[in-house]
Amino acid sequence: MDKNIRREIILDHYQNPVNKGLTSEDGYIFQNTSSESCIDNIDMQLKCEDGVIKDIVFDGEACAICTSATSILIKTLIGKRIEEAEEIILNYKNMIHEREYNKELIGDLVVYEEVCMQPNRKMCALLPSNAIEKILEVIRNEKK
Repeated sequence: MDKNIRREIILDHYQNPVNKGLTSEDGYIFQNTSSESCIDNIDMQLKCEDGVIKDIVFDGEACAICTSATSILIKTLIGKRIEEAEEIILNYKNMIHEREYNKELIGDLVVYEEVCMQPNRKMCALLPSNAIEKILEVIRNEKK
């Protein structure tokens, strides 16, 4: 992907993030996540019905990489079954850690494919996926 297009997508999702703002509606599972090395601190809420992610919202203070990654991840995961979301997150994390991944599965998240060149930015890109994984684990445990 062209570097300028990548930068434009990241900047757009930073300045105009999808689903920013928490809700007081019932049915959402909450998770906070923060970085030990920078300012990134986000709260996420996810609503799942019948194994499908119906909504994800977030709020907090974070850098451009973390905020945009949260926004793009939300956009990518809403409407997906839990299993599909987990597969997308796995492939996204593999890309960040320079492992084999399926580019087709991760969609716009591919804009972070070069974040590995700045190791200190990996955590910024991974914070939202870590939070969503924790929420999905709660949902799986509730089913048991």
